[in-house]
Amino acid sequence: MSRQAVTSGESGDTVAYPPSLAELPRHLLTDQVFRRALSERNFAVVFTMANEAKISFNRLAEACGMKAERVSKVARADATVAAFETIERIADGLRIPGVLLGLAARPWEDTARTTSTEPDDGDDPMKRRQLLRGALAAGLTGSAIAALSDTRQSFDQALTGFTPADISDLEAAAESYGYGYQGQAPTRVLADLVADFAEIRPLLDMPQPVATRTRLCRTAGQMAGMAAIVLHDLGGRREARSWFHTAARAATESGDQQLHAWVLAREAMVPLNYGAPKAAADLAERARQTAGTAPTAAATLAAAVAARAYALSGQTDQARGALADADRLMDRLDGDQLADTWFGHCEQKHHVHLSHAWTALGDTGRARESQDRALVLSAPTSRMTRTLLKIDAAACAHRDGDTDQACRRATAALALLPPDYRTGLTHSRAMDLYRSIPAQLHGERAVRELQEVLAA
Repeated sequence: MSRQAVTSGESGDTVAYPPSLAELPRHLLTDQVFRRALSERNFAVVFTMANEAKISFNRLAEACGMKAERVSKVARADATVAAFETIERIADGLRIPGVLLGLAARPWEDTARTTSTEPDDGDDPMKRRQLLRGALAAGLTGSAIAALSDTRQSFDQALTGFTPADISDLEAAAESYGYGYQGQAPTRVLADLVADFAEIRPLLDMPQPVATRTRLCRTAGQMAGMAAIVLHDLGGRREARSWFHTAARAATESGDQQLHAWVLAREAMVPLNYGAPKAAADLAERARQTAGTAPTAAATLAAAVAARAYALSGQTDQARGALADADRLMDRLDGDQLADTWFGHCEQKHHVHLSHAWTALGDTGRARESQDRALVLSAPTSRMTRTLLKIDAAACAHRDGDTDQACRRATAALALLPPDYRTGLTHSRAMDLYRSIPAQLHGERAVRELQEVLAA
């Protein structure tokens, strides 16, 4: 039986809380299935597992102020618990910390602790020592072994990082999203991404071993970063920056420097593609410093993005230097670093960046080489990427003096896009081409047609 819990009332007087009639054993409150049921307020599982832990339905009912028949029905899923007051009674009757049920901390939480045959794992070493001595006084009985095992298992959990199945599922989901749109509309991918991202929060709210929390933060950083990429592609600049900031915080807490560098490099593409190349160059340089000098996908991406930013801001020497660094790093990548995902830096992706950088530098020969190679390597379902490459090719035609052909190519590329792809990044890149055309040519038919597509 638990000892009486005492806390202070608003007047400063002490308020006594009687011992619970059905306090849950500690192993239930650390069981991940049980904790998930609590977070979902699935009392069918809660009551069933409590009953399996040798707490009768009659005791559960009395402790929670419910009828035994109703408790039995809830356990069989023939009835549910939805009333807020009932949920509070269950929390107090079974001594369930409020946070596990989405409630405020209960009045008894400050001082109430489980004793029974288990050791007190609170902050008082002397009390814990006395409880262990008392349990062992009669020899290695069942209660003594249970006390020893509980202490050891809790320490094992801290060492090995007991991992809820949810984490592996979320890591697998993050990996699958990393393959990009795969022919799906960006809005659909975004909706699924954010829905899965939301499942990480309840796990972070629970006390977790360091290794488990590290994995959670890393997955959160990946998902938030990918959500930001989709928002960027859709034209949601402000929202994309906010999600990138969340991704950077999660990556920092995870301790994964390469993930942090990847987030910064990806964030740099927001100002890069929406008219602020100097701000993009600053972010890209931060990404390069964070990534370090080792040949990684993040370091290569950061160098390539820096090259594009410098090219767009007219810093030719810096752009060429960054391009040389990007090529040097690219030649040294291997394994997963070359994966064709949002986290890898494959040859196709490298040439997409080179295409834009060389186009901005006015080296249309090298730009076309990268465009042709990237198109060969791009899957037919890569609609966004293929369209951007075609718009880069149109920009090259304009730089070479064939503005009429440039406008026709850009118009045709946009016309082939499904409606979901005709906003954001593709629109911005085509608008850059239109703005580069001298005003005296705006009356030409091909130029007017491009303007009409952009205005639609």
